[in-house]
Amino acid sequence: MVERLYTDLAEWWPLISPPPEYAEEAADLLPWLLEGAGPGQPLTLLELGAGGGSLAYHLKDRFRLTLTDRSDRMLANSRRVNPECEHVVGDMMTLDLGREFDRVLVHDAIMYATDPGQVRATLRTAARHCKSGGRIVVMPDCVRETFEPDTEHGGRDGEDGRAVRYLEWSWDPDPSGWIVETIYLFALREADGSFRVVEDRHRTGCFPRADWLRWFDDLGLSARIHFDPWKRDVFIAEKDAKLP
Repeated sequence: MVERLYTDLAEWWPLISPPPEYAEEAADLLPWLLEGAGPGQPLTLLELGAGGGSLAYHLKDRFRLTLTDRSDRMLANSRRVNPECEHVVGDMMTLDLGREFDRVLVHDAIMYATDPGQVRATLRTAARHCKSGGRIVVMPDCVRETFEPDTEHGGRDGEDGRAVRYLEWSWDPDPSGWIVETIYLFALREADGSFRVVEDRHRTGCFPRADWLRWFDDLGLSARIHFDPWKRDVFIAEKDAKLP
């Protein structure tokens, strides 16, 4: 499935999910990324699935960031708001930059791993890029125990005359499985006043908490959970200094 939000609709991202919406989330996340860091040079941080760079915008003053995503159109948005950061097109399940980082972050992009094999592949990518003694932080929107059907809406007017409003509706078509369905309806107004409505469907993965912890353990990563203010499980994993 090709999500239009990250392809032909990517240019609308600044009006759908801009950096100001991530300020509180970044403030909650920062202590976990900085914990255990000694004085000296800024920590290096690799974000897998960084998208439009809205979260990274709030982290770049504290880290030397490398931002990756499989959509170059989404990274184009990030390059505009985070021009001082390194940007690399690559899939979080297969990426191999041949170097290691103090911290590896996977935000809600992990939700697009829709089966256990894809989750494990992403965690292997994170572990491969994490220095010994480093930390991996993975932030799914939900786990099986916390998922609830939901409806959200938003959007805003742009300075260039464009405007967008959207409706987001998520549900679980099969509670015995791990797929969550989400439909977006975007109402898009161009600067010339023309108007269109676009439908976009997304399939994401939702897995039990115990499975997550087992997948980290299988990689030799010691993981704990931080329950953030939005009732999400934030997995914080340490890479043992003895592991390759």
